[in-house]
Amino acid sequence: MRGRRLPRRTLFALVTAGAGALVRPGVARAATVRSIDVGGAPDAVAVHPHTGLGYVTDAQAGTVSAVDPRSVSVAEVIHVGGAPGDVAIDPRAGRIYVANPPAGTVVALDARTHDLVSVIGAGTGASALAVDRDANRVYAVSGATGTLAVLDGASCTLAALVPGPKPALTGIGLDPVRALAYCASTATDSVEVFSIGTAEFVASVPVGRNPTGVAVHHASGTVYVANSGIHHMSIVDGETHAERKTVLLRSESSALAVHQGTNTVYTNGGQNGLTRVDGATGTLSGELSLGVNPGDVAVDQRTRTVWVTDPLHGRIFLVRDF
Repeated sequence: MRGRRLPRRTLFALVTAGAGALVRPGVARAATVRSIDVGGAPDAVAVHPHTGLGYVTDAQAGTVSAVDPRSVSVAEVIHVGGAPGDVAIDPRAGRIYVANPPAGTVVALDARTHDLVSVIGAGTGASALAVDRDANRVYAVSGATGTLAVLDGASCTLAALVPGPKPALTGIGLDPVRALAYCASTATDSVEVFSIGTAEFVASVPVGRNPTGVAVHHASGTVYVANSGIHHMSIVDGETHAERKTVLLRSESSALAVHQGTNTVYTNGGQNGLTRVDGATGTLSGELSLGVNPGDVAVDQRTRTVWVTDPLHGRIFLVRDF
């Protein structure tokens, strides 16, 4: 891995206005869908809540692309080496964290300069990330061993490596208000609840088949789970730690994101596109066709722009007003 910063490289951007059509009547139409060609096989995506930049990993190329939605282009390609998986952002500490599962490490980048800050050991197979910006902590779960790594963001060191109750943990969502982390286990079709305060797993919640993506609405504590092996999304009650409801989707979903201000959930469980779920009522409220099977999903908390990766065609969709 090289620690130096690479020169900027701008890639061709393709803009499509007004693309996509809602397939359900009676819901708002997406005003704008823009497509950005990033090349390669874009995988995970995270959006910086202050700058609005999106960071997209490519495991095949060993890179993270910084995408500027204003210019609708790739502002910089950052070579981190290895096979980067998940990406998470701590705006308060000014850090971008990138998981490298084969090496069992998490790469910390400076969010302003994109320079390498540190490479942190996180245990074999560390793949999915969540950030607690108030505590300056990063949590990484392993799909290989089922461990949960607690990383100290200030010192960029491994604070603890907690053995998980299940053999593989493939996704994680954080509830900073109640100091809980929810970890998906595809091996047992469950979500394992980790108490940050006591540093131990305290509950197990049965959900749908092959859960992968987890997101939490901070105000209500409601947990949303993308089940990649069945056509429904699980809604877990944050108080009782039980599956409260399931939402029928047109296809299996592997990723989802929550807009915190409106408690709106966006998932790739649509038929060749995106699905919107009203988190308060637990009902499907809209579908948007993108013509492809989307990859990861993220949402800009300020603008409510939804970012969707398209690994097959090497591009990203930016969806507004959906």
